[in-house]
Amino acid sequence: MKIAIIGAGAIGGYVGVKLALAGEDVTFIVRGANLEAIRANGMKLIMADGSEHVAKKVRATNNYAEAGAQDLVILAMKAHQVEAVANDVPKLFGPDTVVVTMQNGVPYWYFHQHGGELAGSRVTSVDPTGIIGANIPAERVIGCVVYPASELIAPGVVRHVEGDRFPLGELDGSSSERVNRIAACFTNAGFKSPVLDNIRSEIWLKLWGNLTFNPISSLAHSTLETICQFPLTRELAAAMMTEAQTVANKLGITFRVTLEKRIAGAEKVGKHKTSMLQDIEAGRAPEIDALVGSVVELGRLTQTPTPHIDTVYALVKLLGKEMDEQRANVRMLPMATTAA
Repeated sequence: MKIAIIGAGAIGGYVGVKLALAGEDVTFIVRGANLEAIRANGMKLIMADGSEHVAKKVRATNNYAEAGAQDLVILAMKAHQVEAVANDVPKLFGPDTVVVTMQNGVPYWYFHQHGGELAGSRVTSVDPTGIIGANIPAERVIGCVVYPASELIAPGVVRHVEGDRFPLGELDGSSSERVNRIAACFTNAGFKSPVLDNIRSEIWLKLWGNLTFNPISSLAHSTLETICQFPLTRELAAAMMTEAQTVANKLGITFRVTLEKRIAGAEKVGKHKTSMLQDIEAGRAPEIDALVGSVVELGRLTQTPTPHIDTVYALVKLLGKEMDEQRANVRMLPMATTAA
């Protein structure tokens, strides 16, 4: 299968190496140091057990037209980065090209084939101008939820932390030939990729934690374990999750785990910095709108009050604005000790 992966970061690099080593024809669409590193040395993956794997027979380019038509396009960048590439993605399309979206949060296609009075609505917090939906038609999309954790530790080098699960699903819940073909491709590469009949429900299950722990961690500079064990932030997390659950329920979503079990699961991860906290510390734009702003928007659409989510969203949105304007990162550093 000809597969183009847009982005060779933590997830794109991990997925690309595994697919390439399984025999798929992989092209990375990348820029800068990553592009040069992959061209020179291939893409390297260091697994959690320390084993190293290098995919040398991969292509890397920053020219979409040069890559040409693909069987599968994987969007492996963060949600707020998709708009910047939306005009170029169609250069990778043939008549039957499928797009797998690997963004966290509420996807731009959420209301496509959704049913009900909101069917066909645009999630403006994720696709404010409509350019994503116009250039990457939802008809081509298969939804995906990303559970693995990994990190880009150097250009062309990804370290896998844990997890191998990438559930997939057609937006209408059908078990189509194309979704089963892609699931088989992922499974052959060593991933767990069950085909789900309700991919939105799985998206909400992951989002339930992301919309809560990511922004709290970025504001408090705390790990998952600390947030869950400190009574005030545990209470805040539960309040935000309760509001989100009400929104999801009004959209026909039910959660297969309880709120307390979801919090307990986050606590068990331990002293882990969320991706949003890592972005804040590194001076990268955080995924605010797809993870938090989208839920605020869906709250308005369903006439659901979300006061706790609104407050946290306002604070982390302002933090992102200040970082951008001042070209700054925000880190908690130990104080210098002074001699007595």
